[in-house]
Amino acid sequence: MKQDMIAILDLGSTRNTDAARAVRALGVYSEIINYDITAQELAALPNLRGIVACGGPNDMVDGVKIRLGEPVRKSGLPVFFFDCEDEGASMPMPAESVNIENALRAFVFDLCHAEANWNMENFIADQVELVRRQVGKKKVLLALSGGVDSSVVAALLLRAIGEQLTCVHVNHGLLRKGEPEQVVQVFRHELGANLVYVDASDRFLDKLAGVADPEDKRKIIGAEFIRVFEEEARKLDGIEFLAQGTIYPDIVESGTKTAKMVKSHHNVGGLPEDLQFSLVEPLKQLFKDEVRACGVALGLPDSMVYRQPFPGPGLGVRCLGAITRDRLELVRASDAILREEFSRAGLDKTVWQYFTVVPDFKSVGVRDNARCFEYPVILRAVNTVDAMTAEVPELEWKVLRRITRRIMEEVPGINRVCFDLSPKPNATIEWE
Repeated sequence: MKQDMIAILDLGSTRNTDAARAVRALGVYSEIINYDITAQELAALPNLRGIVACGGPNDMVDGVKIRLGEPVRKSGLPVFFFDCEDEGASMPMPAESVNIENALRAFVFDLCHAEANWNMENFIADQVELVRRQVGKKKVLLALSGGVDSSVVAALLLRAIGEQLTCVHVNHGLLRKGEPEQVVQVFRHELGANLVYVDASDRFLDKLAGVADPEDKRKIIGAEFIRVFEEEARKLDGIEFLAQGTIYPDIVESGTKTAKMVKSHHNVGGLPEDLQFSLVEPLKQLFKDEVRACGVALGLPDSMVYRQPFPGPGLGVRCLGAITRDRLELVRASDAILREEFSRAGLDKTVWQYFTVVPDFKSVGVRDNARCFEYPVILRAVNTVDAMTAEVPELEWKVLRRITRRIMEEVPGINRVCFDLSPKPNATIEWE
């Protein structure tokens, strides 16, 4: 790595990512490290110039208060102690925020003498070098969903190892309307990638039959993805690596030593213990906005870089409870209408993510002058920078009314449309 680094030492803060992003905003690379890092692990961090120690409410592990470890104390590196939050305190006033920013800037540049060389060009150059060193002459299989993260990984790996890369797009039956066809068109026919398409819809849906717990669903989907990739790898020669579009929020939300798990991401908590591949994850330290910046720097078109985020488990976490094929089709059809109407209103360029959810219960309604008992649809739209927090945008009433009318008229089995106003936190972006 060519960039200087400031490490964010996790001493129990729930805002470690805010501290990491604040350092990166200064043009210096930052990475969150565990409170119990060893001297050997600390010495292995490249170009480490200083440490920001973030305290907070989660400063007890197994009943013992976390303190600055001996490896950090003896490292000789400058340490900036930052009490990132008091759970009962209000947000800092603007003047206080400026003072914190000025103190952090002085620490990073005046005391640590770090160079502001964190940018996407340097990041890409580093990752290309690291991937080539890791992979050598061997071959890599990329789990290509067609979303932003895996698309950026594909572009980066094509630059790093070219024909050593094989992309596998698995249709697990949980994709949006028209998505498998679009992925094949873009990657095989427009970008010229070596793409293998696998229709495993029935296989995944059979595995998920009767499974209601969202954690179980994610883990089943993650494990089954790996099984499919292993089977495809056996058809090829020399595949020893599996590439994934893992990004930093995936890792944070899957749980750290001081932070409670929000949810297991299929590519983190859902990986089987008997994984037969070594992982290649060049984006795992990037936030979502940084992934998009990386895609732009790699020359990907805006239509791909700014594409709607889509979870790896797909519609499986938007068909709440035990997945049924009929409710899955209701999610798919209502989601297509929502996306069409958002595009028509120009909201696809201003709203970060939007989708529909169908829960596993019905409500009473009226259809054709008779009582009906059908499913509701929940509309979800959020704006965010890094997917760690999110706000709900204010939408025009006429747009919501048009979406509601179309869904109830065009999607049989739906008699109620609701709009989710919950920010993150306390809610998450997805419902499961």
